[in-house]
Amino acid sequence: MAETKRLTVRHATRYSYDVPVHYALQQLRLTPRDAIGQTVLQWKTTVTGGAKQLEFDDQFQNRTQLVKVETGATEVEFLSEGIVEVKDLAGVSGPHRGYAPLWLFLQPTERTKPGPAIRSLVSDMQKLRKDNDDVSVLHQTSAEILKTVAYRIGTTDSTTTAEQAMASGEGVCQDHAHIMITVARALGFPARYTSGYLLMDDRVDQDATHAWCEIHVTGLGWIGFDVSNGISPDARYISLATGRDYRDAAPILGIRQGDGQEALEVALQVQQ
Repeated sequence: MAETKRLTVRHATRYSYDVPVHYALQQLRLTPRDAIGQTVLQWKTTVTGGAKQLEFDDQFQNRTQLVKVETGATEVEFLSEGIVEVKDLAGVSGPHRGYAPLWLFLQPTERTKPGPAIRSLVSDMQKLRKDNDDVSVLHQTSAEILKTVAYRIGTTDSTTTAEQAMASGEGVCQDHAHIMITVARALGFPARYTSGYLLMDDRVDQDATHAWCEIHVTGLGWIGFDVSNGISPDARYISLATGRDYRDAAPILGIRQGDGQEALEVALQVQQ
């Protein structure tokens, strides 16, 4: 029988501004959805210092909230908390569903265009396909990326492309996911980015959400690959949002008018 975990999440995000806000909007993808192997038992998102203007499912079926920050505010906070039951399905989330057609996940984005470093890996993986099944090749691709691109915090940011991270040889989970997506698409597999939560073995308190990718394999559907941890997602993973790359699935994206700087604080706890 597949292992099942009931995970409790508390995720607080605070933006502080050194001058009062004139106009700012924040787009939130902080609501997990029911899916194969994932059942949301309780969930709510509370906003302090702003007001929800709109709530909808986007083209990738991510629950999305649009928040307007209060005029004159110097701080806005988002608190998402709830309980999600997750079943270990060896990373397989089944056939493609949703409004976006499968072919869309074959298209490159600004963050997932292959360059010389990634094309070299693609060439190596193409040779492996002659004697290995698709899933084995993808697992070997994931392992090769982790071996080539060391996990190192602070060396990249949300605008770093897959090729830049591959060429530099260092990055974080977002970069590993982007590289895997880029290679998979070049091999002819639809691929998508996933943001979410991960129950850590050695700590409850975390300072960021996690990211991995899913590759669509004929006959199996979507299969998850967490390159940074060298495994397929199991009962410790909660999926928040999916898309073509980070921008489509970012937990929070915002725009702001006016001068001044902002400071970000994140307090995240995931526990069983």
